[in-house]
Amino acid sequence: MTDLNSLTKQFAIEGQLSFSETDNGFTMIEISNEFASAKISTYGGQIVSFKLHDQAQDLLYLSEQAVYKDGQAIRGGTPICWPWFGDDTSGLGLPSHGFARNQLWQVVETKELTDGSTSVTLLLSDTNASRSVWPYQFDLYVELVIGKKLRLNSTTRNNGNKPFSFTQALHTYFNISDIENVDVTGLSGKYYLDKLDEFKLKMQEGNIVIDKEVDRIYQAAPSMVHLIDSGFKRKVAISSSGGHTTVVWNPWADKVKQIKDLSENSYRKFICVETVNAVDDNVVLNPNEQHTLSAVYSIESLLN
Repeated sequence: MTDLNSLTKQFAIEGQLSFSETDNGFTMIEISNEFASAKISTYGGQIVSFKLHDQAQDLLYLSEQAVYKDGQAIRGGTPICWPWFGDDTSGLGLPSHGFARNQLWQVVETKELTDGSTSVTLLLSDTNASRSVWPYQFDLYVELVIGKKLRLNSTTRNNGNKPFSFTQALHTYFNISDIENVDVTGLSGKYYLDKLDEFKLKMQEGNIVIDKEVDRIYQAAPSMVHLIDSGFKRKVAISSSGGHTTVVWNPWADKVKQIKDLSENSYRKFICVETVNAVDDNVVLNPNEQHTLSAVYSIESLLN
């Protein structure tokens, strides 16, 4: 792993951003500014905690059984699925949701913004290993802005001499009071592919209420949806750009038992509402082109 002293010397921000290490040697970026505290893992390039100072609960869910191990994704926070979303279709036994969430990212910039927010930019570039399974030259940047809102910008650049296509997701795990207390608004009347029913095309009627396993790919999704949590008395606005697909996922009671890094009752404590490029919403980049997928999460209190 990267030397903490070198990172601290180059990228620390006094009184606002520091570096630490897990027991397994994973490097964490710890942020505390006037708005919020946060923790970012350089492995996977993902934020695993974001908590506004005036909120009692974290915005993000992180499994108590999350594994910090090379080759395995961290269960929770905002895993980055790239350059494919979903199962590998190559027949080569590659990991589902691509390889970006299983790699160590490089810190390239940290800065305090004029409004007091903190920006961290991480980079993943092609290597001999990546080109052996996905034969393209690329830079993948993720910028995470920690402020009154949480902003994620995932930017892919084609550095090669041939076009490539990719799918991707900001696979965000939201921390919730209980699955019975939440619903997702803004997708009524939208068509979705039901992954649990042979990808049949269906229409959403009313708000999304989770009372069973759900794995849905909403197409032509709006740029804003809301996660309402009556238990935490908050509404999370999920704003997106650069994609037209939203995925909603919860494994429910039976499926969660098959997932080793989730506890038996954890399905009650999170819901994934994902900002996605997938299916017909895939991205094609010509040489020297780039594309940015963005999500902004803001929290409002519900009136009593």
